[in-house]
Amino acid sequence: MSSTTSPTKNIFRVILGLLMIMAGIGHLTFQREEFQAQVPRWLPTSEAFMDFVVVASGVVEILLGLAMVFLVKHKVKAGIALAIFYVLIFPGNISQYTNGIDAFGLDTDLKRFIRLFFQPVLILWALWSTGALKHLMNKQKK
Repeated sequence: MSSTTSPTKNIFRVILGLLMIMAGIGHLTFQREEFQAQVPRWLPTSEAFMDFVVVASGVVEILLGLAMVFLVKHKVKAGIALAIFYVLIFPGNISQYTNGIDAFGLDTDLKRFIRLFFQPVLILWALWSTGALKHLMNKQKK
């Protein structure tokens, strides 16, 4: 499941991969508390559990970022996996908005609300830059 992608898409794929690696490192180190603010409040809110969610998602982000950068032959799969990951973590963004939790400079309801619209952009970015969007559309036509 490989797809030929343009140099522009490849650049955007690598940029997104590097951003994911950086975010994952942030989960494990200097932004750990900030990321805890995005753990949905309908999950257990014990500090140990929230920290586990942040660390686990950080590891997944690093792995997905590495896949985006280095697994070129499997970039379609990596793009689909990353898009699914973005869907799975979206409830955390909704929770941050609905519970009015400050983190990452999102210190007003308006800023937290606007942030919600960036998740679909990330999903499309992952699918577009890896050729997964084209692959899924062609698959649907068959």
